[in-house]
Amino acid sequence: MQTLRATPAAPAPAAHGEGPVWDADRGELLWVDISAGVVRRGAVGDDGGLRDTGSFRAGDTVGVAAPATAGGWVAAAGGGFTHVDGDGTARVLVDLAREGGSEEAGGTRMNDGACDRAGRFFAGTMAFDQRPGAGSLYRLDLDGTVAPVLDGLTVSNGLGWSPDGRTVYLSDSGPGLVHAFAYDPDAGTFSAGRVLLETGGVDGVADGLTVDDEGCLWTAMWGGGQVRRWSPDGDLLAVVEVGVAHTSSCAFAGPGRDLLVVSTASGEEDEDGAGRLFTVRPGVTGPPADPYRGPLAGIREAV
Repeated sequence: MQTLRATPAAPAPAAHGEGPVWDADRGELLWVDISAGVVRRGAVGDDGGLRDTGSFRAGDTVGVAAPATAGGWVAAAGGGFTHVDGDGTARVLVDLAREGGSEEAGGTRMNDGACDRAGRFFAGTMAFDQRPGAGSLYRLDLDGTVAPVLDGLTVSNGLGWSPDGRTVYLSDSGPGLVHAFAYDPDAGTFSAGRVLLETGGVDGVADGLTVDDEGCLWTAMWGGGQVRRWSPDGDLLAVVEVGVAHTSSCAFAGPGRDLLVVSTASGEEDEDGAGRLFTVRPGVTGPPADPYRGPLAGIREAV
């Protein structure tokens, strides 16, 4: 088994860093600070070094952001979906009927997600108190319709597709499970779900994930201070030691897409480097983020 160690990058720490993605068209890295409601932007140097290039606010909270082919970015923010224009102006596209509300009132918020190859934007939810079964996964489709895909999740988290687009992986960090589903790329639907990984204990629970160009999964292990690489059959192939307990997600970035960028969050302990991005070159590449290819007006929930 391969063992690697990630090193901290230059950008300033976030309170709850999450969701790094590589926007190949713009040549920039995006990641979010969930509790601040801010999307961060960064550049990757030829030497693999990262630097801040700006940020914009997407809402009270933000779980993930994706580039939009119609301009700007689409974010899963608050209790729905938001568009952020190129000048940083945020406009709510839709507030989901079953989501939102305050933490004190037992509300929910948007969490992690990703776009499929066709450009549909999937994003999940979780309750602020992480109560079991309160999370769902939604699909913002190419016609601007939002529809539920999965219910009964706890912390709907990392999402990624196999290289052929026929399998989709989803982390539910509440019970620590990574599910594998058959995926219909024409319809954007999930079927034949099965549990691929059961995680937890001192190793942490699977949080955000990415799938490399060889079809292997990389899962950030929340509470375990690691990123782990798994075969499509669930065999452990590599461990990246991060040194911060709350590793939250990961993505391949840079012009060669060979730099694994790991996001982290602050925890109860005052850890050196908590909230920073970390990087490592693992010897494989991964795909860039697919953009949202749907409209930016007339967004509505399916009836």
